[in-house]
Amino acid sequence: MKKWMMAIGLGAMLTLGACGGGDEEDTSGNDSGTTTGSIDAEAVYAQNCAACHGANLEGMSGPALTDVGARLSAEDIEGIIRNGQGNMPANVIQDDDEIAAVAAWLAEKK
Repeated sequence: MKKWMMAIGLGAMLTLGACGGGDEEDTSGNDSGTTTGSIDAEAVYAQNCAACHGANLEGMSGPALTDVGARLSAEDIEGIIRNGQGNMPANVIQDDDEIAAVAAWLAEKK
């Protein structure tokens, strides 16, 4: 059962990751703290991470990230995104700026 769920999660992650996008600039004037420069970290997370970690960071086949910033620094999170950890593959996010934005956003979750 667990392998089946992981296969579905990985398939969803690969499908969502292949959707592209992410180059849009936030012109809404809404500073919700989820953007770094022109990168919407929450949107990058939704495209690349939510399939395993949940749309609300609640965890699914991957661990919950609701308080990940209380355990890990932005640099630690960047390392995990780049190198993988446990069942998480390396380089789920390819762009360095997107990795930094998502890591900084997640580090705020305490």
